Amino acid sequence: MTHSEAQGVSSPDVSVSAPAETSVQASESARRWWVLGVVGLAQLMVVLDATVVNIALPSAQRALVFSNADRQWVVTAYSLAFGGLLLLGGRLSDLVGRQRMLIIGLVGFASASALGGAATGFAMLVIGRGAQGAFGAMLAPAALSTLTTTFTDPAERGKAFGVYGAIAGAGGAVGLLLGGALTEYLTWRWCLYINVILAVVAVTGALRLLPRRPPNPGERIDWLGTVLVVVGLVAVVYGLSEAETKSWSAPETDALLSVGVVLLIVFVLAERRVPHPLLPLRIVMSRFRGGAYLAIGLSAMGMFGIFLFLTYYLQLTLRYSPVKTGLAFLPMVAALMASSTTSSGVLMPRVGPRRLVPVGMIVAAGGLVVLATQLGFHTSYPDTILPSLVLTGLGLGMVFGCAMNTATYGAGAADAGVASAMVNTNQQIGGSIGTALLNTIAASALAGYLVAHAGSPLALAGAAVHSYVVAFWVSAGILAGAAAICGSVLPSGTLARRVGPVAPAAT
Repeated sequence: MTHSEAQGVSSPDVSVSAPAETSVQASESARRWWVLGVVGLAQLMVVLDATVVNIALPSAQRALVFSNADRQWVVTAYSLAFGGLLLLGGRLSDLVGRQRMLIIGLVGFASASALGGAATGFAMLVIGRGAQGAFGAMLAPAALSTLTTTFTDPAERGKAFGVYGAIAGAGGAVGLLLGGALTEYLTWRWCLYINVILAVVAVTGALRLLPRRPPNPGERIDWLGTVLVVVGLVAVVYGLSEAETKSWSAPETDALLSVGVVLLIVFVLAERRVPHPLLPLRIVMSRFRGGAYLAIGLSAMGMFGIFLFLTYYLQLTLRYSPVKTGLAFLPMVAALMASSTTSSGVLMPRVGPRRLVPVGMIVAAGGLVVLATQLGFHTSYPDTILPSLVLTGLGLGMVFGCAMNTATYGAGAADAGVASAMVNTNQQIGGSIGTALLNTIAASALAGYLVAHAGSPLALAGAAVHSYVVAFWVSAGILAGAAAICGSVLPSGTLARRVGPVAPAAT
C-alpha cells in the first residue's frame, strides 16, 4: 500500500473520531451545568428557610393560636436539628453516596415542609420544622459535595462556585421577597408548601443527571464522635437561642454554652485517636480551608445585621409591606450574584483568596457604615439604603463565592461531604452567634435610649432607629475584624499553585 493510499484509508477515521470526541466533551460539559442547576435548587431550599418562614410566623401564630414564647420554637426546632446533624449528614454523603443522600434529603425536606404547612396546631408545626432541619442537614452537605466532585476544571469550578456562593448569600433576601409575596397573596402555609414544588424538580434532575456510587465498605461511622458533636452543637445552638430570648448571663445560657464548648473540645481530642473519624482533622488543618471556614462563619455573623435590622426598619419605621421589603433587597441580590460569579470565576484563579476575601469583607462593612451614619426617621431609599445594599452585596458576594470554593478545594472525593458540612456548620453557628449577639446589643441600646429620653413623644420610635444604628455599627465592626483575621490566616498565592489541581472524582 502506498503512502497516499494509507493516508486515504486512515484520514476518514480521524475525521470521524475528532468530532465524536468533541461531541462527548460538549455533552459532558452540558451535564455538569445541569447538575449545578439541581445543586443550586437544593441549596436554595435550605437557605430560603432562614427567612421565608420568619415572614410567615405572625400569620401562622394567629391561625394556630400560640404564644410569643412558643413562637421562638418554630425557629429553634429547625436550627437545633440542622446545626446538630450537619457533620453526620456530611459523613453519610461520603459513605453511602452523594446522589442517594441528596435524594433522601430532598424527599425528606419536602415531606417535612408539607407536614408543617398542613399543621393544625403548634405541636405539628414544630415537629415539621424539626424534621425539616434534620433532612436539611443531609441535603446541604450532599449538594455542596456534589458540586465539589462534579467541577474539577479550575475555570469551570470558579464559575460554578460563584453561582453557588451567590445562592448561599442571596437566599435570605430572596426568602424575604418570596415569603412576603406568598403570605400576602396566598397564605402562610405556602411558605412551607413551596419546598414541595422545588423538591419535585430537583429530585427529577438528580435521578437523571447524578451517577450512583456504591457505599464505601472500608469506612465506618464514628459513633462516639457523632454523639459528642451532635450534643455539643445542639447545646451551643440552643444556648445561643436562649441568649437571644433571655440574656447572656442567664443560668440556662451559661450552662448550655459551657457544656457545648466542653463537648466540642472532647470531640476534637477524640477525633485524633479513632481509626475512622467523623471529621478528619486534615480537613480543617489546611490554612486555605481553615481560613475559608473562618471567613464563612464570621461573615455570617456580620451579614445577619443587614437582613434582620434593615427588615425591621423598612417594615416598622418606613411602613413597607412584606412584598415591598423583599423587593427593596433585590439590588443587593443582583450585586451579590454579579460579584460572586466574577470574583470566584475570574479573579480568584489569578490572585487567590487572600486578596479577595478580606477586600470583600471591607466593602460589605462599608455598606453597613453607610446605613449606620445616615439612618433616620425618613431615610431615603434611593439616596442611602440602595447604595448601602449594593455595596454590601458586592462585598458579601466576593466573600461567599471565594470562601466556599476554597473551603472544599483539594479535600478529595472521600472527604467532600464532611468538608462541605463544615461550610454549612460554620454558616449556621456564625449566623446563630450573630443573631443572638446583635439582638442583645440592639435591645440594650433601645433600653438605654428610652431611659435617656423618657417623656419624649418620639422616644420609642427614636429608640428603635437608634438600636438599628448600633447593630449596623457592630456588624460593620465584625466584618472589619474578620477581614484582618482572615487576611492573616489565609496563605498567599492561588489554590492551584499552593494545593495542586483537583483530582477528578471517581464515578
